[in-house]
Amino acid sequence: MTLGFRGFIKLVVATTLVLSISLLGVAAQKKKKKTRRTSKPVATRPVITNPDIAPPSTTDGDVKIISTAEQGAVDQQQATESAAEKKAKSSPTPTEPKDEMQQTIKSLSNQVDRLNDRLSQMQEDDRYQIDMERLTKAEQRAEQIRNQLIDTQSKLADLGAKLDQVEYALKPENIDRSTVGMGTVHPEEARDSRKKQLENEKARLEAQIKILESSKTRLETSLTTADADVDSQRAKLEQRRAQMDADQTTTSEPKPKKP
Repeated sequence: MTLGFRGFIKLVVATTLVLSISLLGVAAQKKKKKTRRTSKPVATRPVITNPDIAPPSTTDGDVKIISTAEQGAVDQQQATESAAEKKAKSSPTPTEPKDEMQQTIKSLSNQVDRLNDRLSQMQEDDRYQIDMERLTKAEQRAEQIRNQLIDTQSKLADLGAKLDQVEYALKPENIDRSTVGMGTVHPEEARDSRKKQLENEKARLEAQIKILESSKTRLETSLTTADADVDSQRAKLEQRRAQMDADQTTTSEPKPKKP
């Protein structure tokens, strides 16, 4: 994963949180406005009728007159109280919006936790890939140095064989043998010329051998350092892999519920 993708995930998380909080604020304001609105009961107009005269009571001797207007007022009061009770029962309690808001916040918090876990996993994968690339580069470098050392050793062996041949040819009897068939009247000059030629070749070979031996020493030191770097990178990679496996095992286990 690239750094741009991780930045995009962070932007999505921030945008989701801002939009969710804004929607929660608007919903809470709407619910507050709804709870404040009270519907006024429709007042029923009393019907005025002529009162009925009740017959006189024989028990106490008092006359009782019952008015239908008073009865209508009582019925209206009872209807108003019943409507108020129904409204009180049907109206949401103040705790309902709070509970709903808490549930929404909890859901958003869980989403953010999951996104953070995913982002952390992506970062761990990126670090693992970086360590893998470093290990690969260290192994390639060590292999290149090893090949150079082998090539240097091969060149040293060839130059050593040529130097042995030159030293063998520098022996007096071999110089005399090489100048016998030249047919010159001055064999001494021929021998001196042959000896000088062989000595020059010997000096050139010895100079090349000295340079290659110095290069061999440097390559051996570099190879030791490169092998140590490979071992270090491999140990670091194995440690990170073990840490990632442990994190995955911990993530797979169910998390304890928050009180």
